[in-house]
Amino acid sequence: MITTELFIGLITFYFVMFMTPGPNNIMLTISGIKFGFKKTIPHMIGIPLGHVTQIALVAFGLGKFFQMYPDIQNILKILGCIYLFYLAYKMFGSLNVKTNEDKLSGRPMKMYESILFQYLNPKAWVASMTAVTVFFPNQENFIVGVLFLTLSAPLLEVIAVTTWAGFGATIRVFISNNKIKKFIEILMAILLILTSAFILI
Repeated sequence: MITTELFIGLITFYFVMFMTPGPNNIMLTISGIKFGFKKTIPHMIGIPLGHVTQIALVAFGLGKFFQMYPDIQNILKILGCIYLFYLAYKMFGSLNVKTNEDKLSGRPMKMYESILFQYLNPKAWVASMTAVTVFFPNQENFIVGVLFLTLSAPLLEVIAVTTWAGFGATIRVFISNNKIKKFIEILMAILLILTSAFILI
C-alpha cells in the first residue's frame, strides 16, 4: 500500500542519493564547465531515463538475479570504476579553452551514452536495488508499485541534474584563468578517483 509516509521516505532517499556527489553529478559538473548548460541537456536527460529503466529491471527480477550471481554485479562495479579512473585521467588538460573561438576539447555526452552509463554506474545500481528492496509497496498491485518507484525518481533527478550541470556552467565563466582551470581539473579528477576507490572498498 502506498502511504504518505512511504512516499516521503522514498523521496528523501532519492534526494540524498541523487543530490550528493557521485559519478553522474561529477560528470555533469565537468560537462557544464566544458560545454555549457545547453549542450549538457542530452546528458542530463539520459540520466533519469537510464535510471528509470534500471529501477524497473531490478523490480522485475534483476535484483534477485544479482543476489544469485553476485559476481556479475561485482564485474559491473569493477568496469564502472575502471571507466571512472579513465575519466579522471582524461580530466587533466581537458579544460583547455581557445578564448578567441570559445571551443573546448572533446564533445558532450550524448543521450544514449548517458543512458548506457547508468548500467556501469555502481551508485545507480545501489540506489535502484535499495529503492526496490526498502520502498516497494508490497501490498500494492505489482505494476502500480513499479510505477510508484520509477516515476518518483525523475522528480528528484531533474532537480539534481539541473543543479550540478548549472553549477558547472556557472564555473565555466572563470575557466579562462589557467590557475583556476588547473585547480578544477585536479579537484574533479580527485573526486572521481575517490568515488571509484570508495565504491571498490
